[in-house]
Amino acid sequence: MFSKCSALVLLVFVLEGGSSRANAQQKGQYLPGQFGLNAGILPDPGLTYANITINYSSTTLNGPNGESVPVTGTYDIWAVENMFLYVPNIKVLGGHMMFGIIAPTFANGSVTVPQFGSAGGYGIADILVQPVTLGWKLKRADVWVADGFVAPTGRYTPGADNNIGSGYWGNQVMSGSTVYLTKNRGTSANLFTDWEIHGQKEGSNVTPGQTFTMEWGLGQVLPLDKQFRKLLQLGLIGYDQWEVTKDSGTLSNGMPASLNPAYSAHAIGFQTSFILPRKGLNFYFKFEPEYSATSRVQGRTLALGGSYTFRIPKLEP
Repeated sequence: MFSKCSALVLLVFVLEGGSSRANAQQKGQYLPGQFGLNAGILPDPGLTYANITINYSSTTLNGPNGESVPVTGTYDIWAVENMFLYVPNIKVLGGHMMFGIIAPTFANGSVTVPQFGSAGGYGIADILVQPVTLGWKLKRADVWVADGFVAPTGRYTPGADNNIGSGYWGNQVMSGSTVYLTKNRGTSANLFTDWEIHGQKEGSNVTPGQTFTMEWGLGQVLPLDKQFRKLLQLGLIGYDQWEVTKDSGTLSNGMPASLNPAYSAHAIGFQTSFILPRKGLNFYFKFEPEYSATSRVQGRTLALGGSYTFRIPKLEP
């Protein structure tokens, strides 16, 4: 048996072989803060390009009980994601299919193993491929389910302090839902879920534990003109993430990876969006400070971006 102090040392150092920078607990491949309002709405049939620029910043590392662990420096990661989505104009099981890929993604550090200290320079991160998505438009709700995988194409060397990629494959089972609370669909409740299953890390026999993330939002649409061509959307959003199974394998120092304490994080914030529905344009900003975290960094997430849909077929005048 290891003491609480030993587990804390394990938490901070061993996952990257005890490098000179302080490294926090292994995290999942999905960085929370990418969903919020309109989580269940698929794009209209056609081609969609979406950009998410997301930043996570922290000066705090928490232990297994949420207690602060002394660290030097900051963890400040930026990622620029480029999404390409295709929705064919056909129905399958009463809903629409969607195919998507997120690539290239540029980042200045590792999402999976946060490092306190200077970043290692920008590089190309892992690729997410979403080959199977099926969504339905119901009378008072929009919902979808999907399966995707993460390919470890990002820069990764075991033990390096400038990794961008995760160094392992991952599978993500996802869902999104938007429930309209009013008859005019102006007020909505939203939920996104993601269950991650991870493969073995390159250069080791360690397999990171599975992770569950949910992102939620309550939103209100306000028309900015009488023709509803310009819409402002405001809402309360947040996320919760947990490691739900233990790490497995043996760490580089000989300790069992299962001794790593499970991590969690919880945040609440706001989102504002500007939508031009006839033009297929959507722009947004999100800010979500974390109010609780265990066995990982605690900080804040901000995201901004937009999307454009080239509809096939085009809307009638």
